[in-house]
Amino acid sequence: MEWTNSVEKQRLNKQTLALLPSSVIHNVSSAKAEIGIVHLGPGAFHRAHQAVYTDNAMEFGGNWGICAVSMRSTGVRDELAEQENLYTLAIIDENPSYQLISAIKEVLVLGEQRQQVMARLTAATTHIVSLTITEKGYCLDGKGLLDTAHADIVHDLANPAEPRSAIALLATALKIRMQQGIDQLTIISCDNLADNGAKLGKAIVAFATLSDKTLAEWISLNVCFPNTMVDSITPASNDELRARVAEAIQLQDNWPIQREAFTQWVIEDHFSGPRPAWDKVGVTFTQNVSGYEKAKLRLLNGSHSTLAYLGLRCGFETVNEGISHPALFKLVKTMLVEEVKVSFNAPDELDVDAYIDAILKRYSNRHIRHLLSQIAWDGSQKLPFRLLGSIQDNLAKGNSITLMAVGVAAWLHFLVTAAKTNLKIVDPLADKLISEAAYCAGNLADDVLRLLAISQVFPTTLATNQHFVNAVTNGYLALSNLNPTNIDEVIEGLL
Repeated sequence: MEWTNSVEKQRLNKQTLALLPSSVIHNVSSAKAEIGIVHLGPGAFHRAHQAVYTDNAMEFGGNWGICAVSMRSTGVRDELAEQENLYTLAIIDENPSYQLISAIKEVLVLGEQRQQVMARLTAATTHIVSLTITEKGYCLDGKGLLDTAHADIVHDLANPAEPRSAIALLATALKIRMQQGIDQLTIISCDNLADNGAKLGKAIVAFATLSDKTLAEWISLNVCFPNTMVDSITPASNDELRARVAEAIQLQDNWPIQREAFTQWVIEDHFSGPRPAWDKVGVTFTQNVSGYEKAKLRLLNGSHSTLAYLGLRCGFETVNEGISHPALFKLVKTMLVEEVKVSFNAPDELDVDAYIDAILKRYSNRHIRHLLSQIAWDGSQKLPFRLLGSIQDNLAKGNSITLMAVGVAAWLHFLVTAAKTNLKIVDPLADKLISEAAYCAGNLADDVLRLLAISQVFPTTLATNQHFVNAVTNGYLALSNLNPTNIDEVIEGLL
């Protein structure tokens, strides 16, 4: 990773902190804290979201430093090591701001530092384990339960001393904590997954049950898995960001992150030990996470995926480019107001119309270059939670699904285009998806039926629902003619 600045800067580390301009926010209390949290999956979102909340919360006391664990990649560890795990958060908005984050104290890689990882997970001083491992990291089947046929789970059952899935890793750590009488641990999923905490807890208990029923019972009695909802658009870092940050902090930061100003973290008030003062820095503790969760998954994430696949087919690259086209803006807003909004019951305290307006405003942030291709990753894992749940509920209520089905149809076109152009897609089911898409021969109705028959994505009850099939087929037929020159005509025909 290389970039150049007009003036050579010293590298960001603890020795150069004195050179930070006064305009850069820096919480000194966080810098002095010891480790109390282990986080699995230290990608950009964690470092822009939970780590920032934690960094801010340590101004109110507590040793809540983070040990970040990468399940496979060495990239974050190696880059941050050169900066003593310090990095810059850039808030990209009309009025940008910069904050130095020092909450992460160490980064470990499971494959190379397994003993150190286990020591952190089982330490009596560790009271929180959090995860951002994406939907696919939970090894769940179509019903949201542990998939015992998943390759990683099969491996971990056969090799209990070297688990490679997060589920088995945590079950192994919990067994040691049980044997040593160390409880007071809360495990927090921060992934975009409906009922994420409940599903994580059930998966770990199910895995433990396969080999140690006593452990499964102990986990059920002693460990809490609160549901959560997280939200903040976090585009990938790039050389432009590194140059901008270097100018702002007057130091060279090779691993900064960026996000929009909007950020939200809702956590079920269900803990089995102490926690940081997150409530004092903007975290919402509630007993009704599901309402917030559905609002976010269905309204924000559902429209995000729809915009991604439609936008790519129109020839756009970024969220801002896509939503700035009047026809796409109209389709997304109409889908949100007329279809998604009525698919669920929002919390009483949430103004859904204002939330929809905020979503559209966030998409229109011209200062953030959020690639549609990045949002399009892992569609097989995302669509069941982002669109298919809303569609199923609307079918049950007799509500419209026309525009949500267009989002599904756009994903099917994305697969067929990838198969025809030999484009590699990022998805755990990539081989299966591309294989099926490659058989699509141009009889559009038959092609839709073939793709809807992929049971790992579409439940049989939905794939055989004639209303759903017809809606997706109609959308697929219309989008087959979509190109950058006729966007208005095609989209208007769908509305």
